[in-house]
Amino acid sequence: MTRLRRRATVWAFLLAWRVLRLLPAGLAYRLFDLAADRTHAGNGSSVRRLRANYARVRPELTPDELEDLTAKGVRAALRYYVEAFRLPAIAGDHVDSVVRFEGAMPQMKAHLLAGRPVLAFLGHTGNWDLAGVWCARHLGTVVTVAERLEPEEMFQAFLDYREGLGMVIHPAERGTFAKLRAQLATGEPVVMPLLADRDLSSSGVEVDLCGHRARMAAGPAALAVESGLPLYPVTLRHERVGRTWGMVVTIHDAVDVAPAGSPDAVARTTQACADAFGSALVAHTQDWHMMQRVFVDDLDPARDAAAKAEAA
Repeated sequence: MTRLRRRATVWAFLLAWRVLRLLPAGLAYRLFDLAADRTHAGNGSSVRRLRANYARVRPELTPDELEDLTAKGVRAALRYYVEAFRLPAIAGDHVDSVVRFEGAMPQMKAHLLAGRPVLAFLGHTGNWDLAGVWCARHLGTVVTVAERLEPEEMFQAFLDYREGLGMVIHPAERGTFAKLRAQLATGEPVVMPLLADRDLSSSGVEVDLCGHRARMAAGPAALAVESGLPLYPVTLRHERVGRTWGMVVTIHDAVDVAPAGSPDAVARTTQACADAFGSALVAHTQDWHMMQRVFVDDLDPARDAAAKAEAA
């Protein structure tokens, strides 16, 4: 049955990949909104985890307000897939019309024009693929890392898709950090956005995120500390564009990168990114479609229980 479910998932994925791009955009979004509402009503483990993460970020919300926010977050999560399935068939000028940037884009461009690579600290907000297409069109080569998905056919489809959009993708696996370091050592003016709001390894960094301890990936900060390159936190959110949706990409000011060799350089640099990221999460919580555990108390139930007992 497990094998049959995996095959069904792959075929459903590939079917959506081919069919959704043929539908009018408004209809595609509406269909996925309906699917999101059913998913929210089903209250599966992913929805419960999203709700729990939102509760930590927005503790002031009433239960009804939290539920409404969770429903919006599930819609935003599925909106990502609408755009991912449709993006290979979307013309570049259309991408330009639905993506807008705010913040420190002039500073980032200045580094690239000076012939230097730039690093970006991203989280699971908005649609990073859509932003990546825009960057590949206007800023140059985009080099990033993708988490391996199961089954393999689905991962390969996403890999081919992203590379077809003009990105260089390295799977998240042993040896990838060395490849990123080697890429930066060439000095080529590439954009290297790295998703880092969830630690997929045992070498992550514990930070304060919205008043709670959380684990984030150390990669972006480690590369910035080693290379001395600027590191920009970047957050994304959807906004209405007519009957469909567009993307706002906020490039926060480059963080102060701790000098190599200084105590806790990677941890301090990651915390600076978490501060910028956390402020954006509070302002636009529903665009954070994080349906996995990131907060330390959720990763360590014993610690969470002890904290609650102490508070009582």
